[in-house]
Amino acid sequence: MNIIETPIKGLLIIEPKVFKDERGYFLECYNSTQLLEKGISNIFVQDNESKSARGTIRGLHYQLAPYAQTKLVRVITGSVYDVAVDLRFNSPTFGKWFGIELNEDNKLQLLIPRGFAHGFSVLSDYTVFSYKCDQIYNPQAERGIRFDDQYLNIDWKINKEEAIISSKDLQQADFGNAEFNF
Repeated sequence: MNIIETPIKGLLIIEPKVFKDERGYFLECYNSTQLLEKGISNIFVQDNESKSARGTIRGLHYQLAPYAQTKLVRVITGSVYDVAVDLRFNSPTFGKWFGIELNEDNKLQLLIPRGFAHGFSVLSDYTVFSYKCDQIYNPQAERGIRFDDQYLNIDWKINKEEAIISSKDLQQADFGNAEFNF
């Protein structure tokens, strides 16, 4: 397992070892001992999975403290452009975002610490997306930021006119009016 730092402190790319042969492949997508050896001590308590069609944008989502979640995300099938936005007030990268393509071929994972908003856009015909969380979902603590916020100016790698967005995500606050407490 290889841990790759991003330009945003605490936001990490995890590259698992993939063993391929004529039968297919094998990888260990989660090993708490190996992660602990690399300084990642989160205890994940909830696994989630979604299937989405091309053009879907999910996000930007987060939960307020003390219910904030660290997420370990990956793609099982398909391809997404995954985005994390730093919402930590005292961070030198507050309000900055990082994006990376996660797909079934590169097998990369992204560790998103508490204090970040998260979202993704689907680049393939469909995607099966999986994520582990270190806190249980709490609907009262759930918040979000509009995917098309002008301050953040995220390039989702799909045409806005073709984007499929839930009515809930269309009603999210812009960055300047969003509630966060990190």
